[in-house]
Amino acid sequence: MFLNRSVQQQPHHNVETQSPAARPNYEGLVKFLVQPFLESPESLSVDCEISQSLQKAWIRIAFDSTDKGKVFGRGGRNIQAIRTVIAAAAEIAGQSVYLDIYGSSASREGASFDEEREERLPPPKSRERRGNGNSPRPIAKPRIR
Repeated sequence: MFLNRSVQQQPHHNVETQSPAARPNYEGLVKFLVQPFLESPESLSVDCEISQSLQKAWIRIAFDSTDKGKVFGRGGRNIQAIRTVIAAAAEIAGQSVYLDIYGSSASREGASFDEEREERLPPPKSRERRGNGNSPRPIAKPRIR
């Protein structure tokens, strides 16, 4: 609600108005999001495969294992935020996206959506809190010494 009625609200972005030809640059986006966490940004390797028939994008990244803790963050917060941003970009393009992370020496040969037609599970979603108040809560009793 605006107090100044002379200000016009802009309509929200509509996902359906996005043309199917406009695809996000997943490789550039991943580099932009991951490189600040790396000691040696040149060690980052990004491979992106887009399946037009399945409307999916599969992004594989590899970097030095010494930077793994920084990229993942405490409790996986950093990597979850990266996945969320990439998923939002994919949703606008009408796709789903999967981010696989490999060690610097690992390689994945011959894996392709079009060849395998394998359905991959999306990354786990965060737990939702139940706000109904009906669930019994444990009672913390003070310790008596």
